[in-house]
Amino acid sequence: MKGFAKWLVKRRIPVILLCLVLMVPAVLGMAATKTKYDLLYYLPQDLETVKGQEILLRDFGKGAFSLLVTEGMTIREQEAMEIALKDIPHVESVIGYASLTHGMIPLDIIPENYRKLFQNGDCMLSAVFFDAGSSAEETMTAINEVRKIAGEKCFVSGLSAVVTDTKQLVEDQEAIYVGIAVALCAVVLTITMDSFLLPIIFLACIGISILYNMGTNYFFGEISYITKAVAAVLQLGVTLDYSIFLWHSYKEQQALTDDKDEAMANAIHLTFTSILGSSLTTVAGFISICFMSFTLGRDLGIVMSKGVVMGVLGTVILLPCVIRLLDKPIEKTSHKPLLPNLTGLGRFVGKYHKALAVALVLLLVPAFYGYNNVNVYYDMSKVMPPELKSIIANKKLAETFDMATTHLLLVDADVPQKDVRKMTAEMEQVDGVKEVIGIDSILGAGIPESFVPKDILRLVKGERYQLMLINSEYVISTDEVNAQIDELNAILKKYDAGGMLIGEAPCTKDLIACTDHDFTVVSLISIIAIFVIIAVVQKSVSLPVLLVAIIEFAIAANLCIPYYMKEELPFVGPILISTIQLGATVDYAILLTTRYKQNRLSGMEKREAVEKAVSSGAQSVLVSGIGFFAATYGVGLYSNVAIISSMCRLIARGALMSVAVVLLLLPTVLLLLDKVIVRTTFDMRKIRN
Repeated sequence: MKGFAKWLVKRRIPVILLCLVLMVPAVLGMAATKTKYDLLYYLPQDLETVKGQEILLRDFGKGAFSLLVTEGMTIREQEAMEIALKDIPHVESVIGYASLTHGMIPLDIIPENYRKLFQNGDCMLSAVFFDAGSSAEETMTAINEVRKIAGEKCFVSGLSAVVTDTKQLVEDQEAIYVGIAVALCAVVLTITMDSFLLPIIFLACIGISILYNMGTNYFFGEISYITKAVAAVLQLGVTLDYSIFLWHSYKEQQALTDDKDEAMANAIHLTFTSILGSSLTTVAGFISICFMSFTLGRDLGIVMSKGVVMGVLGTVILLPCVIRLLDKPIEKTSHKPLLPNLTGLGRFVGKYHKALAVALVLLLVPAFYGYNNVNVYYDMSKVMPPELKSIIANKKLAETFDMATTHLLLVDADVPQKDVRKMTAEMEQVDGVKEVIGIDSILGAGIPESFVPKDILRLVKGERYQLMLINSEYVISTDEVNAQIDELNAILKKYDAGGMLIGEAPCTKDLIACTDHDFTVVSLISIIAIFVIIAVVQKSVSLPVLLVAIIEFAIAANLCIPYYMKEELPFVGPILISTIQLGATVDYAILLTTRYKQNRLSGMEKREAVEKAVSSGAQSVLVSGIGFFAATYGVGLYSNVAIISSMCRLIARGALMSVAVVLLLLPTVLLLLDKVIVRTTFDMRKIRN
């Protein structure tokens, strides 16, 4: 590594030029990477609800659908609108009373129980089906066309409309997220570093590493909008301290040699050795979320693991070359760091360690109780601002037709129609079911299929399945709708063992089951992986347990706050935060523990060793934690997409929680369990005092 470092520094200008040239394919790759906006897309492909969606698309040509509520239209205007919608590319079909009957049957003579399916006051209801998935570009383009043609009197509801609005909102805000993170990190670096030029250099080099990371996502084909929105911010926060390590190491080496190239080569060698172990724990945390059955975790985990690797390479390849190239301007813009002296913190911890131990014990139960009982939600519409068109439309649908969600029913086409009617009657008795809509519901029960025009019949009946809609007054992801789905499935299987109940609510019910399982699996994998890394690095049996436990306490302290504040979190929040915070901030505990070990091995007694470890390590831990906080907190405050805002605020708060726990409570644990640590750590057994 040292030989490579010397070669690198001497050829710094060609290396910088090569890095700049590589930005071109990175930018092209980033622009060509597609973005997925439908989170239900990441459900396991073997689920019945997912298979049902594929059948719906294959057999009926229907991938996504939206319910349209029109206001103040005459029957003729409604018919004209529905006919016009059919001409929009990728609109597979439009099912509405006006266009099906061509306005020939007066509304007044329709029985009330049928009329209420599509009319309430001056509002009318119709369904638009698309020939592509909920988050396909074709569907989102078609949604925008539907809105243009239908005009202000029409409210377009459903998952596809929410996904369309999500795309527009996130695309508008992505650049602002990065801008906020960069600005706040620049402030932190200006305060903590000793040159006004260094923040610009650090952020530029990290920015290039981020660009490489986002550009290489092209090889995956597509990434989720959550990954795209937060990956740059997270990579900045997680890898920022690597640049700080390199600079401090370079300054130390300059005091030992007059040759700046030699000093930088030594700094690269030492920095790579120190951040390799640090980055391994971070990568382990991100890799662990790849094991989620809900594959959004794999999407984010792979991109962020790759981002950490890119950050390490940028720190030991590009950054040293830029620093050497701009050595003189850096010196001319130097200043004293504005961060206060923290040497007294070690004495404080040593003096009051018993009181801090009592505080730790008292906080354990409420922290882990809140952590295990935090409330989460799965309704995708809740993550979006209430003023979006799709959210207003969903509310209009619920208020006007008392419908919160619509299930789709795929029934074997060979099931006799009389059995379908019996099944329909049973389903309509299920709590929360407003109506079950099939061919009988549209045109009246008892009409033989032979009397129904083929162009109408094909909308709801294929060669293998017939399609039915179930309107529910229950909200997605609630206990009521999940119980309703179970009861509807039981009735369905009685009449058709191969029948399928699909749609947003059944998919969300599967999502709840997946993520409950994922939380346990991912947490266990991340703990085991990081435990093994620490055990190898520290050559200890006890230290991995203590360090992981102390960061797990910081995670619990972070995630218990929403519980006590009566705040609901998006469902991915606890899973992702628990692994990200563990992987990204356990480094703080490793740094402090390493210094404590070095002090004990040099002959210090336990209290002095701990106090000096805190005094010498506090600034590094604080700067790293504040940098991570700065990169994420501003985005959390700005974003009005709840899933992004919540994640960033949790990560930011988690960074500060980990800093506080490592600087105040970890030293207490090291003091109290010093004898155990000495006996169970390979290279500390020779210590006698």
